[in-house]
Amino acid sequence: MPTINIDREKELGVNIKPEDKIPVYVDNSLKVKVAEPPLRVHVHDPTKQKFEFKLRVRRALNGDLMIFDHSDIDIMVLTEKKKIVAFAKDMMSDVVYGAENRLFTHLRRQGVVAYDSIQGGSVYGSMEGLMLEMKGDKQPESIDYILLQISEWITTEQPYSKSSEAHEEMMDDHLLDPDDEYSTELGEIPHEDEKGGIQQNGMFSPYYYGRYTY
Repeated sequence: MPTINIDREKELGVNIKPEDKIPVYVDNSLKVKVAEPPLRVHVHDPTKQKFEFKLRVRRALNGDLMIFDHSDIDIMVLTEKKKIVAFAKDMMSDVVYGAENRLFTHLRRQGVVAYDSIQGGSVYGSMEGLMLEMKGDKQPESIDYILLQISEWITTEQPYSKSSEAHEEMMDDHLLDPDDEYSTELGEIPHEDEKGGIQQNGMFSPYYYGRYTY
């Protein structure tokens, strides 16, 4: 059997060493991309209007709304009974009745309460009326419309409320800090034996029959 000899190639005397430092180049160039601003489109619907108003409203446990913005009366919107009731804030007077009458006149003209339902309430000095129901798709907005009309009426009452408060402050200042014309210093008016129109002596005694006081 023949024999085959394979001669290996001699190794080349070449030594490859990695570089001690790897050259790294940092590119400091700042790349800014300017994006186009978003396009905003406002669609104006002439059939819709936006109303903003403020009221001091508190919700009761059963869902009724209590409004305390007026100086003479408190207003309640009874959501379950479909009623609007106005109560006297402190005490019943002609001023309170006038405020309640103006309120329900405004609500009647704006189509909030039924005309033939306005009457005195079960509480002394109160007035109430039945709310009209909105028909169609506007029914969920009925409470918002009622609060809007009450807010507009309270806005018309602000000049009256401010004048009443100013008059009360003027009367308090007149009593607590009067002018020189209506006040005297202590000791300016001399003391007299008798003051006023009630006599202290010479009157018939109510305790002893036939006796007189001296």
